[in-house]
Amino acid sequence: MNDELLIPLASVSHIHGKEQGMRTENSIKNAVFVILGQLLGILLSFISRTFFIRLLNAEYLGVHGLFTDVLSILSLAELGFGSAVIYGLYKPLAIKDEKKIKALMNFYALIYKLVGLAVLILGLILLPFLTFVIKDTPNIPHLNLIYLLFLFDSVFTYLFAYKRSLIIADQKNYIVTYYSRSFFALVNILQILVLYLTKNFILYLLVQIVFTVIENILLSKKADSMYPFLKTKNKEKLNEADKKELYKNVKAMALHRIGGVAVEGTDNILVSAFVGIIWVGLYSNYLLVLNAINSILNPLFDSVTASVGNLNAVESKEHSFTIYKNMLFINFWLVGFCAISLWILLTPFIVLWIGPNYVMNEMLVTLTVLNFYIKGMRKTTLLFKDAFGLFWNDRYKPVVELCVNLIVSITLATYFGFVGILLGTLISTLTTVFWIEPYVLYKNGFKTTVKDYFLRFSGYSGVLLAAALPARLASLAFSDASLVHFIVRLFICFIIPNLVFILFFYKTAEFNYLFGVLMNIIKKIKVKKVNV
Repeated sequence: MNDELLIPLASVSHIHGKEQGMRTENSIKNAVFVILGQLLGILLSFISRTFFIRLLNAEYLGVHGLFTDVLSILSLAELGFGSAVIYGLYKPLAIKDEKKIKALMNFYALIYKLVGLAVLILGLILLPFLTFVIKDTPNIPHLNLIYLLFLFDSVFTYLFAYKRSLIIADQKNYIVTYYSRSFFALVNILQILVLYLTKNFILYLLVQIVFTVIENILLSKKADSMYPFLKTKNKEKLNEADKKELYKNVKAMALHRIGGVAVEGTDNILVSAFVGIIWVGLYSNYLLVLNAINSILNPLFDSVTASVGNLNAVESKEHSFTIYKNMLFINFWLVGFCAISLWILLTPFIVLWIGPNYVMNEMLVTLTVLNFYIKGMRKTTLLFKDAFGLFWNDRYKPVVELCVNLIVSITLATYFGFVGILLGTLISTLTTVFWIEPYVLYKNGFKTTVKDYFLRFSGYSGVLLAAALPARLASLAFSDASLVHFIVRLFICFIIPNLVFILFFYKTAEFNYLFGVLMNIIKKIKVKKVNV
């Protein structure tokens, strides 16, 4: 294992030379900034939520979750332009084609102004119909004004999105992370102060809007300083061939956006409509924990997306396939470990954090964790599929997923309530994206049979079960709602799953690869300490 690995999870190439070194350096910077920023963000999120629950009631929590999901549905107006344009930027950034970059940015800027306008119009049209998605209207004054504040915060984000995406595509996500995490910290501190002094939800939201605008303006100025050619007066335009390719990818990504966002955003809306706004608030606390985990996992993968895009642009499919298998294994280890820990620790954590009144039943928790695992295992496949630019090949997949999700979730919600909604999400995932995404990647990206993927997934899931059951049984001996028993359970979750994983995989090439990456990281840390 050499020193040119891309870490973390970023060991995407053994290529020698300057490009390899740049990918390594950028991936490490991205990951370090992301991890530190996310840890701070997680801490502040839980502190902020604690104050929110203590100072406002559960109905406000439910409204917050509901309107957040409604706005995520409205973000469908973006239609996937972001992913398509970022993919189009990989090559011109790699060869420093400033003319092409500027042409893409000019086009992107225009599109996002139109997107912001579309979201605003759609949001205003939806305003009179809000009561239809709330089963029991909460006793909250100025509900329409609260919704409008959520809407304006979303619209402002679109006005500067194109420059943020350029920095990310240029493998400098650590810069975006620095700005977003800094403002996130400042906003949370001020929002906690506002809630403590006034208990006013509207002022709480106004703080968010003001700093959303300031953050985007400052990040835009940073992009201008990094890429001064963007400010030159000549207006570069995309040629017809580039537009044709971009529109093709956008058409495909539009369908992906419709399916992906709609499936992600409908659960809280369905819960509000079929079960009640209070349950949206209870569920949002569990989602906060899951989102905290994902806020660490997702950026680890995001931080290497541009590097994988660069890799696939210059290296053979065979080499990319080898890297994919290694990353899929790391993907399983991280997501599998988190899933087992969540299954055992999630409810005890909620009890210790905010009390037993905010606990959901065991079936809901199990389904929530299952959805987390299935979704989490898609990360590497989606990363490589997008890096290969395979937007068009499975363009109808998300629409089918959306239809299955809505039909099954609504049907099951009628009979089983909240459990039915989560079952609907699980069923729609397993019958659509679970098998379509790897099939498209293997067939069109790696040019090989997808049988390899399903054998790996089945094996990984079997090992997951073999690790989860003994860990769960061991934890039952420490079931008191006390901090001491929670810490013991935490140790059980850390030791048993990882030991089982090691016993099953220590002879595999993927494990040796992961071990080499970890040793490489430790070596670099030791060298830095010596230099200091």
